[in-house]
Amino acid sequence: MTVHEDRLSTMRVHEVMHTGILTTDSDTPLRIVARLMASQQVHAVAVVDPEHARRPWAVVTALDVVKAAAEDADLTAAEAVSKELVTVPDTESLGWAAQLMTESGSSHIVVVDAVTGHPSGILSSLDIAAAYGA
Repeated sequence: MTVHEDRLSTMRVHEVMHTGILTTDSDTPLRIVARLMASQQVHAVAVVDPEHARRPWAVVTALDVVKAAAEDADLTAAEAVSKELVTVPDTESLGWAAQLMTESGSSHIVVVDAVTGHPSGILSSLDIAAAYGA
């Protein structure tokens, strides 16, 4: 086992995640979501269902926006998502989160509170890269 693998297995998601989570309704025009991403300098926004306690059911990423822009598509947030929601408990190891991210092909995963199950933040591939490179 290398030092980096050991570091990722001992570090917890809550140590490197971005706390808080930007959300949007499923019927929000993607151009508005793109403006939100640009103004907040984020690469992912959770899509929530207002009828189910505003729980996230998907994530719109910057790559989803780029794909729609390249196709000049006029989509909603719900229409633009390309992957199913992937979540990880905040108490899990970064190594496990990295494996989950790799297996799902997701660059951003929603972090949930291990006790309540409520969303508490976002973990990005860059967060894992930063921990790996530290």
